[in-house]
Amino acid sequence: MDSSISNSPTSISSSASLSIPRFRCFDPANFHPPTTNPRFLRSSSSPRLNSTSPTINGNGGTGISTNSEPKIVTGEAGFELEDVPHLTDYIPQLPTYPNPLQDNPSYSVVKQYFVNDDDTVVQKIVAQKDSHRGTHFRRAGPRQKVYFESDEVHACIVTCGGLCPGLNTVIRELVCGLYFMYGVTKVIGIEGGYRGFYARNTVPLTPNVVNDIHKRGGTILGTSRGGHDTSKIVDSIQDRGINQVYIIGGDGTQRGAAVIFEEIRRRGLKVAVAGIPKTIDNDIPVIDKSFGFDTAVEEAQRAINAAHVESESFENCIGVVKLMGRYSGFIAMYATLASRDVDCCLIPESPFYLEGPGGLFEYIEKRLNENGHMVIVIAEGAGQELLSESIHNKRDASGNKLLKDVGLWISQKIKDHFAKGKRMAINLKYIDPTYMIRAIPSNASDNVYCTLLAQSAIHGAMAGYTGCTVGLVNGRHTYIPFYRITERQHKVIITDRMWARLLSSTHQPSFLDPEEITGRKAEEESRTELSNGEDYEEAVVLK
Repeated sequence: MDSSISNSPTSISSSASLSIPRFRCFDPANFHPPTTNPRFLRSSSSPRLNSTSPTINGNGGTGISTNSEPKIVTGEAGFELEDVPHLTDYIPQLPTYPNPLQDNPSYSVVKQYFVNDDDTVVQKIVAQKDSHRGTHFRRAGPRQKVYFESDEVHACIVTCGGLCPGLNTVIRELVCGLYFMYGVTKVIGIEGGYRGFYARNTVPLTPNVVNDIHKRGGTILGTSRGGHDTSKIVDSIQDRGINQVYIIGGDGTQRGAAVIFEEIRRRGLKVAVAGIPKTIDNDIPVIDKSFGFDTAVEEAQRAINAAHVESESFENCIGVVKLMGRYSGFIAMYATLASRDVDCCLIPESPFYLEGPGGLFEYIEKRLNENGHMVIVIAEGAGQELLSESIHNKRDASGNKLLKDVGLWISQKIKDHFAKGKRMAINLKYIDPTYMIRAIPSNASDNVYCTLLAQSAIHGAMAGYTGCTVGLVNGRHTYIPFYRITERQHKVIITDRMWARLLSSTHQPSFLDPEEITGRKAEEESRTELSNGEDYEEAVVLK
C-alpha cells in the first residue's frame, strides 16, 4: 500500500474534488455523486441494474439496470476512488459502537487493530514517472467503529450458481469469523440458492456445524441457477429479521445481489449486503483471481498428465483434454503453462481453423511426425463458432449460452481427417475432467484465500459497508462496487505476454494472420487508454 495515499491529511471539498485526496467513511453529507462523469457513461446496450424490475435471471441474466449513481471521490493527479455504498447513505444518524476486536484476546498481539478509513488500493499498479494516480478502491479490513451490535446481528449465507472448490471454506470462515471475531451467534444458511429465500428451509450454522466442511467439495447449503425474485427475497429477509446477507456466487449472482441491495435501500432497511465473487473460470474483472482457481489448475494437471502418459505409450497417439472455460480460457492457459507437456492449447479468445495451411490439422501432422505423440488442451468454449449454430441461441437457467461438447466434436474431426485417404493411423484418447475439477475440496492456497475473503466481507458488513463485493486487487483485499465486477467479463488477452509465453511453450501457431494480430493490438491499446480515464461509453462500444 502506498503510504502517500493512506496518510494524506486533508478533507473533502463541497464539490468532491480535493486538493489532496481524503474522504470520510460514514458521512453522507460529504458525498457528492457525479451526474455527468464520462468515466461512467454507458451505451444503451450496456447492462445495468434496475431496482424497479422485481424479477431477474439471478445468475447471468442480461438487460438489467440500476438507478443508483456511482459513488466517486476525486483528487489531485487523477486520483479517483470508486467507493462503495454505506448504510448511512440512506439511513442517517445511525449509532456506532466500539469494535469488539479491540477486546478480542486473539488480536491482542496485533500492532494496529484497525484499517485507516482513508486507506485505498490502486487498481493499476504499473506506473510511469508522470502517471496519474488512477482508479482506487476502498481497502478492506476491520474499522474502529461498527454499525451493528453483536447481539442484534442476524446473518444469512447463500451460495448460487455452479460448484467451485472453496465454497465450503468460505461458508465455514463466515460462520467462524462472525462467532469468534464479533461474537455473533445468529447465523443461518439459505438452502438451494436464491430461491431458497422463499421456497426452502434455512439451516442454523454454528462453528460446530461447519467445523470440518472445508475438507469436502461442493456446498453444504446446496445451490441452484436462476430463481431470483427480488420482492420475495427481500420480503423473506425482512420477515426473518436478517440484517447481514452474504452472497457467494459468480457475476450473475452478483448482479442479483446488486438488485437485492437496491430494493433493500429503497425500503430503507438496515441490512448490509456483501458479495463474495466465485467463478472457477477466473472471468471476474478487477480482482487478481477468484477463489478455487488455483485448485482447478492444480487438478487439471492430473488430467493433462494422464493424457501425456497415454499419448507417449501408443504410436501416433493424441491425448485430448477438455477443461472448463465457457468464455475465458484461464484454466486451460495456466494448466498448459504449468504442465509443459501440452503441444496445443485452444481457448475461446483465440479463434482457430482446422483445414488448410497453418490450420490445426497441419500442425497435428507436424507434431506427430516429429514426436510420434501430442497433447491438446481445449477449453469448453473454444471453437463454438465452428460447431452447429442450432443451439447457440438457447440458454440455461443462469442465462449462459448452451454449448456443444467441443471436446467430443474436435476428437471426431481429428479422427475423420486422418481417416481420409489413409493419411496416418492414429490413436486418440479423450479426457473430460470437468466435474472432477470443480467438485473437489480447495487446496491450501485457496483455503487461505477463502478465509481472508470471508473475514474481509465480515469486517465490511459490520462497519456498515453494503452493496459491494470483496476481492483481491494487487495483493490487497478491497471493497468493490457491484457494477465494476458485473459490467464485463475478464478474458485472456491474446496480444499479451502471458499468451506469448504459452505459444513459446507449446510451439503452436497463433492461428491469426499478421493483419489480424495488428488489429487486435490496436483494439487492446484503445481499451487500455479508455480504461485509464477516457470516455467510458466508447469503451463499452469497443467490447
